[in-house]
Amino acid sequence: MAESADDLNLPNAVIGRIIKEALPPNTNVSKQSRLAISKAASVFVLYCTSCANQFALDQKRKTLKDIDIFHALEEMELDCFVPELKSALEKFKVAKNEKKKAKEAANQSGEMMDVLTTKNEEVVNGDH
Repeated sequence: MAESADDLNLPNAVIGRIIKEALPPNTNVSKQSRLAISKAASVFVLYCTSCANQFALDQKRKTLKDIDIFHALEEMELDCFVPELKSALEKFKVAKNEKKKAKEAANQSGEMMDVLTTKNEEVVNGDH
């Protein structure tokens, strides 16, 4: 658990990026506004997590799943965000899977190159 209330805040860099992406270019945001947004975001995450945890416990699970978050958003009357969140989650899963496949292909290719290099060295050295 968190040792102090500040441990529960989201990193300032993350909050800054979110604010920058949400507002038009050249929009200035005061330090107090950034702090208020940071605190509000932290409260939102804690409340959403608490609601989601309750759904997981109701299902006799200790692990939160995406469906628990969707239920929590509906409980918080923010169900208008669920379709977009589901879409973003699906895109994330697809991208993650593609990245994993590319890494596996690269590893396989690297292993093949190692074998070929070894065979080539054996032929050059007359160890065949």
